[in-house]
Amino acid sequence: MATSKFMDWYGNYSSVTTFILLGLSDEKELQLILFPIFLATYLVTLIWNLSLILLIRMDIHLHTPMYFFLSFLSFIDICFATSISPRMLSDLLKKEKSISFIACATQYFFVAWMALAECCLLAAMAYDRYVAIGHPLQYSTIMAPGLCRKMVAGAYVSGLISSFTQTFPCFHLSYCGPNIIQHFFCDVPQIISLSCSNPFISRMTVLLVATFVGLGSFLSILFSYGFIVASILKISSGKGSAKAFNTCASHLAAVTLYYGTALSVYLFPKSDQSMKQNKVLSVFYSILIPLLNPLIYSLRNKEIKAALKRLRKRTTGMPQLD
Repeated sequence: MATSKFMDWYGNYSSVTTFILLGLSDEKELQLILFPIFLATYLVTLIWNLSLILLIRMDIHLHTPMYFFLSFLSFIDICFATSISPRMLSDLLKKEKSISFIACATQYFFVAWMALAECCLLAAMAYDRYVAIGHPLQYSTIMAPGLCRKMVAGAYVSGLISSFTQTFPCFHLSYCGPNIIQHFFCDVPQIISLSCSNPFISRMTVLLVATFVGLGSFLSILFSYGFIVASILKISSGKGSAKAFNTCASHLAAVTLYYGTALSVYLFPKSDQSMKQNKVLSVFYSILIPLLNPLIYSLRNKEIKAALKRLRKRTTGMPQLD
């Protein structure tokens, strides 16, 4: 009865109450190989991101705007991976990968929320790097805790509103024909193509959100890096220029990986031949990037390494040497 009311509210008066996800592959042997790989990937993603959040919270030397943003980026990556991986893992062990209408709408809502919030947060982190390099003397004043909290809240709220703006029109359409989604999770472009009503508004909504939030965040990052490059060129010392660039290297790598894959999936025209390629790109930005982000920000980061040493000395009871 509740399901029927939900369908009426969404305007879906068709017989389609479930969708079928094709998944990553229809080969049983390959699915059995992929399961332990993606299970390990998901568990490591959780461990690394949670560890980074705890380390930032526990070490007072990391209580700076840069690591404040990084801790919330890790939280987004945990939620992003969790909205996709558990369902995908269970489907790898199933013969029929069905998902209810409500569950499909809910999954996409959270996937889009986290993906769009990450776009906005990466833009905020780019601005933080610009202030750190372009206005080092005013950095602590400009990037005050209050502003940092507002920027993080803005990223989450923007992602929430943008996700709802996409999800509602899509699942308000009527679905009365095929119910097979050519993906391993509920993704709006594939779902809209199954509708038997006019999808123009839904398609335009997806395009506008991708343009204004996704591409808009990317352009703001480019503007920030344009000012960063201009500021670095003003530094007379070669060592100072290298140090300034190193502070941006991790963020720049994360942005390149994330936007390089996500924008290619959602902004370029689709064809039947590109479905497999889109699946691979989707695996990369939704599953592998949440795994890679903690590594990108930690491997060459001297402050993270120093914080790990301090934590190890505290836990083992060894005196800390300055």
